[in-house]
Amino acid sequence: MKIFKSLFAYITSFMLVGCLFYIESLFPTIEPKIFQTIRYILMGHLFVVSYNRKKMSLWIFSAMILGVEVGLDFPAFSMEMERFGKIFLRLIKSLVAPLIFATLVVGIAGHSNLKQLGRIGIKSILYFEIVTTIALFIGLAAINLSQAGVGVRQEASSKIMEKSSELLSQATEHKDHLVDIFPENIAKSIAENNVLQIVVFAVIFAIGLGMVKNKGHKETMLTFFEGLSEVMFKFTDIVMYLAPLAVFGALASTIAKSDIQILQNLLKLVGTLYIALIVFVLTVFLPIALAFKIPIKQFLQRIYEPVSLAFTTASSESALPIAMENLEKFGVSKKVVAFVIPTGYSFNLDGTTLYLSLATVFVAQMCGVDLSIGQQIGICFTLMLTSKGVAGVRGASFVILAGAVGNIEGLSAEKASVILAVDALMDMGRTSVNVLGNCLATVVIAKSEGEFDMNKAKLEYVEEHPNLLED
Repeated sequence: MKIFKSLFAYITSFMLVGCLFYIESLFPTIEPKIFQTIRYILMGHLFVVSYNRKKMSLWIFSAMILGVEVGLDFPAFSMEMERFGKIFLRLIKSLVAPLIFATLVVGIAGHSNLKQLGRIGIKSILYFEIVTTIALFIGLAAINLSQAGVGVRQEASSKIMEKSSELLSQATEHKDHLVDIFPENIAKSIAENNVLQIVVFAVIFAIGLGMVKNKGHKETMLTFFEGLSEVMFKFTDIVMYLAPLAVFGALASTIAKSDIQILQNLLKLVGTLYIALIVFVLTVFLPIALAFKIPIKQFLQRIYEPVSLAFTTASSESALPIAMENLEKFGVSKKVVAFVIPTGYSFNLDGTTLYLSLATVFVAQMCGVDLSIGQQIGICFTLMLTSKGVAGVRGASFVILAGAVGNIEGLSAEKASVILAVDALMDMGRTSVNVLGNCLATVVIAKSEGEFDMNKAKLEYVEEHPNLLED
């Protein structure tokens, strides 16, 4: 009962802060500092509840709303706070490669067989392709219904054009995505944080280790990687203490950089994207979860932390280690988690693919180019191919978007630059859906392989909440 009271108080304060932003806009004659003071008092209450409950998710949400307030009130200070987000992401990137490598080797060499690995791989790719294709068409439907690009001004500031040119310069070199899957130098793959190449190397390494006849050598290596896996999860736990500070810094700097006038100009685009993402979650993810009889309440308890972290930092990488750890606690076997989640980071970008189809048609509408249904479907098939294997590339979504727009007669890559003004706000939504989609895919594949243990999930939850019955 005590838990519910404190959570109710937290949610009430959280909603009141949000309402005060809106109320202030309705009464411009009232002194703004009055609303500001009330908001800071309520936010102080949020942090008190977070401290008492000792839940990382509450700290993250509190830091998020404080970041919005500070970003609006102190833009110069907020720009300096961006470095906290960068430090957090650097630490996360440093642990991704050893964590994926160790968990994959232990999962495959220690417990799996080649036939099962092949099945998991085929099921994962089929699942990814089906779901991302649906996402593309939902994006098309959303933008055609909203007509968000019609009447939008095309002018982009010099700063936005400069950023656009910098991102587009990455696309000058032609890459063969199929060849690029395979590593030429594992040290280079780790340095560049190329998740897919690390997965491929780890899988081949694990298969080779499984074929070793000398049991002593094999067990020595497995013991080492089991120890490395455990250490990297503890490393993750330590780094996660910085998450609220990183969320605060990332969101405060994002708000400080946002141009409110440009946001109003493109508000319909941002709203269309978020509505489309919600529709996608409710009409695709929810039926999949119900069809595979996934316990939704327990699933949400495990994934709200990585998803909220992905939303506030706009980075899938920031959520990867905690998502892997939480899914194992949820009852998914180590080998499925270690294979499906990293692979999904390249092949299962549901939020990003939905955004790409939506944004491509938006640019055409903005420029007065009328695309036929056939042309739009053609764009979807092009995006299905070009959106693969680009995870971890800075500004990859914009680079792909620019390429798709450049293939439409009467348009050029520069026409898409105006979207960069609100890209950070849209990135938060599409990144969180990417993480949610990968977590769901992992549980679906695990259930189809009999690698999901609900009893383990219940045991883990009770161990984490020893005072649950007492409260």
